[in-house]
Amino acid sequence: MAERIAIVTGGGSGVGAACARALAAAGWTVAVLGRRRDPLDALAAEVERIHAFPADVTDADQVERAFGEVADRFGRLDLLFNNAGRGGSTVQVDEVDVDEWREVVDVNVTGTFLCTRAAFRIMRAQDPQGGRIVNNGSISAQVPRPRSIAYTATKHAVTGLTRSTSLDGREFSIAAGQIDIGNAATAMTRSMDAGVLQADGTKRPEPTMDVAAVADALVYMASLPLSANVQWLTVTATAMPYIGRG
Repeated sequence: MAERIAIVTGGGSGVGAACARALAAAGWTVAVLGRRRDPLDALAAEVERIHAFPADVTDADQVERAFGEVADRFGRLDLLFNNAGRGGSTVQVDEVDVDEWREVVDVNVTGTFLCTRAAFRIMRAQDPQGGRIVNNGSISAQVPRPRSIAYTATKHAVTGLTRSTSLDGREFSIAAGQIDIGNAATAMTRSMDAGVLQADGTKRPEPTMDVAAVADALVYMASLPLSANVQWLTVTATAMPYIGRG
């Protein structure tokens, strides 16, 4: 089997690191991108097939440089997992700080676009042509949590990016899909043990699932031939308040 090259953004920890490990175990060569070099280097030292490429996804020059370095080093790009993202403060709409709003948009929307643009350019030009782009949409791309307007709006925007990329990529054998994740157990979800604000105004703990379930789902999506595509995949903790939320 020819070497398959993947880029995972937000790859230094959490979902990104778990997915990078799983892809490497499945035989992929994985470039992990993130703002902090230390966790990327630690992951690369741990797993032979993983390589660190520090970059801030909100910086167009850094994105272009990192993607160019990956293409130069490995010769092509077969998969991009747009995983980098951030949340916002849990506040009412009229209490949202405008600077924070812009920061959430910058990471979740502009960062996803910049990486998609860079990957699309490489995949369109390479021989054989094509590749796959998977966006981390979150279940907030489908239904919101209370007091999360910035995060929810950006994740709905990611769905628009997924749809447009999927449509525009057809003629170049570029497949695009989205994985919407609910309550994968990472450092970011530890606070759920103390309770999460619910639509009825109460605060209750929520179940989580092993992040390996997300990694397995991504490996499945990535394993398909480019003639087939998982357009949407939702993976959640079975007992979390998602179906029937609100």
